Amino acid sequence: MTTPQGRPNAQAVQLPHQPLPDYYPSNDLQARESFLRKTFDDTAVDYNKLEAILGFGTGPSYRGRALKRAGLKPGMMVVDVGMGTGIVSQEILKITGEPLKLIGVDPSPGMMAQAKLPAEVVCKLGRAEEIPVPDASVDFLVMGYALRHISDFSKACAEFRRVLKPGGRLLILEITMPQSRLGTWVLKAYMRGVVPLLARFVSKSSTTPMLWRYYWDTIAGCIPPAQVIASLSAAGLLEASRYVELGIFSEYRAQG
Repeated sequence: MTTPQGRPNAQAVQLPHQPLPDYYPSNDLQARESFLRKTFDDTAVDYNKLEAILGFGTGPSYRGRALKRAGLKPGMMVVDVGMGTGIVSQEILKITGEPLKLIGVDPSPGMMAQAKLPAEVVCKLGRAEEIPVPDASVDFLVMGYALRHISDFSKACAEFRRVLKPGGRLLILEITMPQSRLGTWVLKAYMRGVVPLLARFVSKSSTTPMLWRYYWDTIAGCIPPAQVIASLSAAGLLEASRYVELGIFSEYRAQG
């Protein structure tokens, strides 16, 4: 079996969504990773502002509730994978109050440079497929809205299993497609139309409107929830499940 680049591999790559040739060559994972790194680096300065617009300012309270539902408590060693500008990390610290027990991991230096976090928080360059922490060292691992941007979800699941302590908690936050046609139409119109239009007026980067169109396209093409849960279970993670809020905010949970 080979990877999309033709290199031998024992296991097929599990892309988190179908290829999107409007943004990068369909079968070139390196080109996809380069596109994403450059896009996030270029748009980092605008990201928090547009994220607040996207969620009508409700994002922080929702993320806090989701973290608590997944079992986050003070005293836990926490890794925030795909930390971006630190919006999930900020909510983690509101619950734990322990910056020395938080590690942020992201492939985009530009995004991490925008994170407003205490100096004690360790921020590391890295990917979900190669998390730069030791085996069985993490009590709680969260990946917020980054599932659609990794290169190999099966490999990421294996990494989650590797770094979590026995009984450690996993939480993956993601936006998923609504069940109804009306809901899908409304979300698409908002994310692919309204938000990119607003971005033209409030963003400093010309790339930002494209990023939010790309967001919708990855949501529309993302692997279905049942497949996400199956992949978590196949990696040896226990009690994989999904909780949904407002029909689109998915919280995938599992244990090490």
